[in-house]
Amino acid sequence: MTTRVAAADLHISISAQPLFEVFGITITNAVFTGAVGALIVVAILSFVAIKVRRGSHNRFTGLIQWVFEGLLKQIHAVIPDQRVARHITPLAVTIFFVVLVQYWMSVIPGPESLTWNGVPLLRSLTADLNFTLALAVITIVTVQLYAIKHLGVFANAGRYFRNPLKDPIGAFEGVLELIGEASRGAALALRLFGNAFAGEVLLVIIAVLTSYFASVVLPFFMAFELFIGFIQAYVFFMLALIFTALAVSHHDSDEHTHPSDDPISTKVVHQG
Repeated sequence: MTTRVAAADLHISISAQPLFEVFGITITNAVFTGAVGALIVVAILSFVAIKVRRGSHNRFTGLIQWVFEGLLKQIHAVIPDQRVARHITPLAVTIFFVVLVQYWMSVIPGPESLTWNGVPLLRSLTADLNFTLALAVITIVTVQLYAIKHLGVFANAGRYFRNPLKDPIGAFEGVLELIGEASRGAALALRLFGNAFAGEVLLVIIAVLTSYFASVVLPFFMAFELFIGFIQAYVFFMLALIFTALAVSHHDSDEHTHPSDDPISTKVVHQG
């Protein structure tokens, strides 16, 4: 669906716009920007990794290392279990850098600054609902896999499915937990998409309204959107950690209960 705002040359498309075809496959501006952004992420992280291994440091590598160490501290703060934290680290850190770069891709050059046959060449992949939904599904599925690995298949399933005859309240809680899992995925996708799309629309509208003064006014809004992009990447990163912590926390609540851990049980044992 495409919505056009009748104001000067302002054209706003909710869906990604096609650029060209490759072997019969339509390449949209979001897909093109996503491919370029992915290459940038791989290039940056590979460059920093090579520099660190060689012991060669500069301000750029120091900045990336500082960000990575900060993310690592957050992971261990949210997920105390070192084994689970180590497993979730690659996904969580990748999500942060990918979302950050993808969000920034359509901000730094300026709104609709590059076009191909009249179509904006750069559109943030995070402003494409297909990508945000896919990223949310990957996150939720991965969290479930970690929960199964940590709790076991049956223990994890027990979070959602309980005998309604023996435990009606627990069965109802399981249904709510299932609804919660679905709502978490939807919230992840829609939050990121909404912010990214609104940011692009804001920049385009400001550029049109300010006209000849756009070169003076627009940089302030672009800097603001860069900050928002960082916040959105960090929020998605943190939510992935929180969902993982919630999934594996049932292991602690269902941990083996020994008589010595229960004051009442201890009293009965001593009386016996």
